[in-house]
Amino acid sequence: MTTAVATAPSPPGGADPSAFVRRRADGGARLELVLEHADCAACVVDVEAVAAAVPGVASARLNVTDRRLAIDWQGEAVNPAELVRSLAEAGYEVHPFEPGRPEAAEAREMRRLVRALAVAGFAAMNVMLLSVSVWAGNASDISPETRDLFHWISALIALPAAAVAGEPFFTSAFAALRRRTTNMDVPISIGVVLALGVSVYETATSGLHAYFDSALMLLFFLLAGRVLDQAMRRRTRAAAANLAALHAETATRLDADGSLTAVPARLLVPGDAVLVRPGERVPADGLIEVGLGALDESGLTGETAPRRVGRGDRVHAGALALDAALTVRVRASGADTLLAEIERLMTAAGERRGAYVRLADRAARLYAPVVHATALIACLGWLALGASLHFAVLIAVAVLIITCPCALALAVPAVQVVAAGALFRRGVLLASGDALERLAAVDTVVFDKTGTLTVPEPQRLAVVADGPDDGLVALAARLALSSRHPLAAALAGAASGLSPIDGVTEETGRGVHALVDGVDVRLGSPAFCDVEALAATARAAHPTASLIAVRAGGRAAVFAVPQMLRADARKTVADLVAAGFDVRILSGDRPEAVAPVAATLGLAGDVAQGGLTPADKVAAIAALRAAGRRVLMVGDGLNDAPALAAADVSLAPVTAVDLTQGMADAVYLGRGLGPVAETLAIAHRARRRMVENLGLAVVYNLIAVPLAVGGFVTPLVAALAMSGSSLLVTVNALRDRAAAPPRAASPARPVARIAGEALP
Repeated sequence: MTTAVATAPSPPGGADPSAFVRRRADGGARLELVLEHADCAACVVDVEAVAAAVPGVASARLNVTDRRLAIDWQGEAVNPAELVRSLAEAGYEVHPFEPGRPEAAEAREMRRLVRALAVAGFAAMNVMLLSVSVWAGNASDISPETRDLFHWISALIALPAAAVAGEPFFTSAFAALRRRTTNMDVPISIGVVLALGVSVYETATSGLHAYFDSALMLLFFLLAGRVLDQAMRRRTRAAAANLAALHAETATRLDADGSLTAVPARLLVPGDAVLVRPGERVPADGLIEVGLGALDESGLTGETAPRRVGRGDRVHAGALALDAALTVRVRASGADTLLAEIERLMTAAGERRGAYVRLADRAARLYAPVVHATALIACLGWLALGASLHFAVLIAVAVLIITCPCALALAVPAVQVVAAGALFRRGVLLASGDALERLAAVDTVVFDKTGTLTVPEPQRLAVVADGPDDGLVALAARLALSSRHPLAAALAGAASGLSPIDGVTEETGRGVHALVDGVDVRLGSPAFCDVEALAATARAAHPTASLIAVRAGGRAAVFAVPQMLRADARKTVADLVAAGFDVRILSGDRPEAVAPVAATLGLAGDVAQGGLTPADKVAAIAALRAAGRRVLMVGDGLNDAPALAAADVSLAPVTAVDLTQGMADAVYLGRGLGPVAETLAIAHRARRRMVENLGLAVVYNLIAVPLAVGGFVTPLVAALAMSGSSLLVTVNALRDRAAAPPRAASPARPVARIAGEALP
């Protein structure tokens, strides 16, 4: 929710950023800003440093994909207007983030780059034709007057064309120099200006060679790389933008008197009933009270097959009703929906960078001064050896051009863009920028059982009570509405028309409780509800089912909930084992319910453990890490959050509780487990491409720099070599995009059983 904070005068020409600050329940605040032309790694480091230097700022992260800077602080520690002013004074064009504005700015930037590319390409072709004539004439009998004429015509074409095509680089370089720093565009601009200056001098003095073609070719290939990079960013952002189209702007609210009222979807509150007609999108998360039909959730979960839903089923905002009218009781709306959480995850994905990216960032930041020093030393060295000033300057120009760090800057981000796009197409959203690298190092995969490997089958729920029901089922269903544990969800379907109980408190890994008319009511494990004797009876009658209990004063009941193995769980585990991963199960459910699941999945021995508390799971993962294992934890429950945080890297389904999602490094969509194996495979390929690209960039420079310093490379050859290295790392990054198979659709529901009985 957007709230205003203490204001200061607005930055010149911009909106008051105080109105764009988002407040969190923990007292924290976040301001999201958009920075124009923040393209390179050095820009990222500089922007974050400027923002972090403002007193009170806790963190500042720039997402290079959409140039969105997220700044966090606590309380009233930071004045947003002063923060924006600090960035503006550092030379950055900045404005608060507004939905829709980044897309418009991105389109303008693409038009700007394409226009510059077209100018550079057209001019380079014409100047190259003149240059070929000069080269051929120098080898035969061209007259000095004709050569000079061709050079002057080249100058008339190249100078205005370079001014237009080089504007993106010149503007960025000038802004960096004004901040008394450097970025990758500084050596590019210096190299282009020097090449043009030397060429004009050569033309004015009737020299044999001019290098207008070199400057234009350099600009052309650099712009081609920028356009390609921009296109990859737009493709990645387009997937995120598709989520915005899933939002329902209005909703049809069903009032208490039975009348229908059209209201903005953002004004819905938990407890409202809404009518969703065929062809309309569900406006909020909730439970179906009336209706039986099919929902298209492909845009939300990646599942291509429609899902049949009926009374008691959970639905999410953004799902499309296909063939029936549904009445939905709202449980979450606006920023609390699953759709909003997916959008937040996608935004957060670019705010952290891994070790390879940080390495490239540092190298790119140091690159400009190192390149300048190398070019200056080469120039002075040749002068000391007796070379002419003209020759020494040409050597310096070649060094500046050939050592342009574009390949290094593209080496890792290009791979990340491709990998993130591949993961998104498979329903995986990265919540951490370094997750790819940590996923690539995994050798052990640990699964939770209930809700992850299995799901409850509420239609076969059995009740074991110590007396008459007396409303215990309804009471348990009302308590279940306040819990997102999978077993509680199996009971929530019985809460049609009922409202959640106020003042419910959840104890991690145990259950929920509240006071109702002065009586302590509990829903959770048998131990939490103190009904072990009744639970023993339930275990004897239903030995493979999972148990959840309810107690209200002296009355109690135990629910035996059969479990079904997710349809692709067996294949996913088999694929992971075949790939060499050590697969384990750590579950809070009782060992008798865990053993059949492990046996069905082909896991034997002590790799499947049950009856674990959250602390036990953390201890088990700590023991694996102490033994040198790299652990991936996959879980969805509140009791899994500590284990997710304790693992090297973690995955959670997007339907997991908020705390669990917050602890996870990546979140996967859909109802299957296939994304787990696919994520690990993509991460391994991505790390391999990152290492390859960094190696290619280093090898290129080890070969190119000595050749340029030694005088064996002309500015034109330098431009071609530099451009070739950039294209090489980009093509290498795109290899996996071309080879990646499409994601297969998951079955509509889990179906694995043993001897006709649902799996525990």
